[in-house]
This record gives sequence, structure tokens and C-alpha cells, in this order.
Amino acid sequence: MDKEKTVIILGGGSGGLICANKIRKYLHEGHRVLLVDKKENHLFYPSLLWLLFDWRKQEQIERPLNILNKKGIEFIYGEVEKIDFIDMSVYAGNRKLNYDYLIISLGAQLNTSKIPKTDTIYNFYCLEGAMLAQKKINQFSEGRIAILISSSPFKCPAAPYETGFLLDYLFRKKGLRDRIDIQIFTPESLPMPTAGPIIGNTIKQMLEQKGIKFNHDLKLLSIDGKTDEIKFTDRTEKFNLLLIVPPHQAPEVVKDAGLTDPTGWIPADPKTLQTKYEKIYAIGDVTTIKLPNGKNLPKAGVFAHYQAEVVANNIASEIEGRGLKKQFSGKGYCFLEIGEEKAGFAGGNFYTSASPAMKMHKPGKIWHWTKILFEKWWLWHWF
Repeated sequence: MDKEKTVIILGGGSGGLICANKIRKYLHEGHRVLLVDKKENHLFYPSLLWLLFDWRKQEQIERPLNILNKKGIEFIYGEVEKIDFIDMSVYAGNRKLNYDYLIISLGAQLNTSKIPKTDTIYNFYCLEGAMLAQKKINQFSEGRIAILISSSPFKCPAAPYETGFLLDYLFRKKGLRDRIDIQIFTPESLPMPTAGPIIGNTIKQMLEQKGIKFNHDLKLLSIDGKTDEIKFTDRTEKFNLLLIVPPHQAPEVVKDAGLTDPTGWIPADPKTLQTKYEKIYAIGDVTTIKLPNGKNLPKAGVFAHYQAEVVANNIASEIEGRGLKKQFSGKGYCFLEIGEEKAGFAGGNFYTSASPAMKMHKPGKIWHWTKILFEKWWLWHWF
């Protein structure tokens, strides 16, 4: 066993939460495990979609991060201001924190600077925006709802399409569907293109069957909040309600630290998640990982989950001097909510040499209830 070490995890999302729990479990109590986040609460992000449709309340899908203190995980509330590799320290919450190992799980930042602030445009990819959009959706009775994916990559690749399906379900229940036009606008050629053409075409056909128009290969120029128009390079589209996936970017602190590459994200080893710096790892949405087919690993919580388990195991193995090292396999899965208490389920391996070896199961109630059980398990198990 090595001398006492300090492991710092930046970010209390899915990856950071799992990493902190696992490392604390693996290491004896003499070692310190610190979790740093600028928010006091952990949001179970997969349930944000249910909150958007008033099927969940905020308090049902959040947990205070300071609960982790009772497990021996030191929660530091504060924004990460600086990462110093020379001094092996992090500045956060007006404190200097020294580390022996650093895991960066800060996720993707939403750039809303060019999104007009009006009562017809909502960023449904954050808690506050989803809560506001939920009220507007409940009041909506006629016109066009546009779901706009502003750029790629973006996290939770299924969420915009799930939103389309659930809007269709909601307005059919209300008897208003024939008065409402639901359209999706995206730079993608197919839904969830990294999962391969079979999955993409399947989802596209499902959208068409529900009367949801899939507008693809579009480059966004601007959004006009005064005229309620979306301007693309080759056309302009009107809307009455716009639900937008804002542009995603890595947090400025990792850019300032020189961790990012030309993609704008942190390159990490596909199997170990180590960055170009020794004893510094990056997991989840903040990373860029090149796949064998030339595309990048999607940004999804399931990957952060499995990556966190690998990094936690390997750091603990190195510190304690025992146990086998692990590698991230590239496997992942995704639920696809479609309404009527039904969901699809797709999973497979993104690290296969050609295209990802993915399989999509027929939508059914079992997958919807599996997701509900997973939500309950998550909020109990990790806290």
C-alpha cells in the first residue's frame, strides 16, 4: 500500500458521482476523496425529459451532493477556476486543493449566448429551461412546435427524438394532434448517426409514422426571436414554439489549462481515459474519443458511467498496489421513450472495427418500466 493520497473529482454528474463512490469504496479511509461541483445538487439527467412533460417534479430527480460527506467523500461546493498541472492543484470555491490523482468529469457547457430570450423559445436541455418549457407545452393548443438541434456533438443523442414522440403522445391524448405540427431540424443526416444507419433509419421511420417531420443536414445560421424564424443556409422556417438543443462546448477552465485539442474537447485514451498528463483522467461528455469508423464516441451518461468504473478501479489499483487494471470496452445502451408508457432500447459496442455493433429492441412497456426502476435505483444507490 502506498502512502496516503488525495483523489479529486471535478464534476458531480453521473461520471463524477460514480467515480467518487467507487474510489471511496476501494480505498482505505486514510486516503482522501474530494468531489467538486458548482451546483449543490446532483440532477438525474435522464429524468429531465419526464420533468418536461410534468411527469416528475424537481425534488424527485435531484439529490444534495453534501449527502456524500457521510460516505467519507468530501464535497466541495464551488466552481472550478483553475487547474495547475505543475503544482498539481485545483482552485475552486476560493480554495486551493492539491491532488495526487485528478479526474475531470465537468461535462459539456451549453452556449446560450445566441439564443433570443422570448416566450416562444426554450432551452429544454437544462433544468430551468425544461421547467419553463413544461408550462408552455401545457398551454399550447395550435401551431408548429420546432425541435432544433443547433449543432453537433450534443449530449443525450436520443433526447430530441424522444421529445418529438412524447409531444405527439401528449397532444393525441388531448385530442389536439391534428392542430399541431411537430418538426425536428438537425445538422445530422439521420437520428443518432453514430449508432449506425440501421438504428437511424428505424427511428426516422418511427418519426414519420407519427407524422413528425425529420428535417436533416441543416446548418443553422441564426434564430430570430422577433419574427419566430429559424434561418438555415438554404431556407427559413417559422415556429410557434421552439425547443432548442443549444451548442455544446467544453468548460473554459479545461481550455485555459491546455487540455483540449482542435475538436474543442479533451482527448482521452479510448481504453484507460488518461489524458496527455500522467495521473489525470477525463471521463464523460467533456472528452473526445475517436472510434474505429472515424466518428467520435457519442456524449451520453452511459459512457460516463462505465468510464468512471474503469478509472476508479485503475486509480485504486495503483494506489493500493493490488487488483487488476480494467479497460473501457466501448459498450453502451440507450432508452428511447415513445409515449403510452412504452420505450425502445438499443445497445451494443461502439468500439467494433467497422460500424458500431448495435441492436434495437422493439418498443414496449418493459423498457419504460426498466428505466423507471433504474431511476429509483440510481437515486438510492449512489446517495
